[in-house]
Amino acid sequence: MEERRKPLPKRAGDGEADGIIEGRNAVTEALRAGTPIDKVYIARGETDASLGHIASAAKDRGIAVVDCDRRKLDYMSVTHSHQGVIAVAAVREYASVDDILKAAADKGEPPLIVVCDELSDPHNLGAVIRTAECAGAHGVIIPKRRSAGLTAIVAKTSAGAVSHVPVARVANLTACLKELKEAGVWVFGTAAGARTSLYQADLKGPAAIVIGSEGDGMGRLVSETCDVLVSIPMKGKLNSLNASAAAAILLYEAVRQRLG
Repeated sequence: MEERRKPLPKRAGDGEADGIIEGRNAVTEALRAGTPIDKVYIARGETDASLGHIASAAKDRGIAVVDCDRRKLDYMSVTHSHQGVIAVAAVREYASVDDILKAAADKGEPPLIVVCDELSDPHNLGAVIRTAECAGAHGVIIPKRRSAGLTAIVAKTSAGAVSHVPVARVANLTACLKELKEAGVWVFGTAAGARTSLYQADLKGPAAIVIGSEGDGMGRLVSETCDVLVSIPMKGKLNSLNASAAAAILLYEAVRQRLG
């Protein structure tokens, strides 16, 4: 008689199998215990009161709550018993923008900050954080919505840099950039068609470098809020770079200028 093979376990979606917390009781206890959480996903259309309480508790802690199709939860689930809610744990607590500015002040250095505008690929975000740490940047800022967060895959891709670089998550990126400008930080946005070359920009002073999303680049409001738009010279047949590669080029131009 042929031996019946056990079915392979279902693959979790979005590369976030590590650190997911499933089920109403488990998510409720994680929130009550103060576990760092990146996002809470709740099945769209659910009317159960306990899910409403979970959403409220998460929002009170500043955690992003995402309404999604139940099929997405089924795809993400490892236990196959998510009860309409899955939380994705963060590998560490998020910092504040003030924490980042203070880190620069404590070192007696002009702030060097990376701002990621809706960078949704966790591998790209992890690579940006790794480069930021190597370049001596004082922190990374990401938006709460439509962005990868400090999940296990981001931590792995960053090669441990998430333990050393403060990452702040803000509700409104445009408002955050305006606050940075009020604090004396110049905001440099990357745009393919910008007339100012990266190598003409003065990155020696307080600087925030904005990296746009993988597909669309910077959003309109974010772009309009920048003080200076800069381009990276492109000599090949392609007209764009991977977001993390662009971040590396800009950061190390800042390093070069500051060493000089």
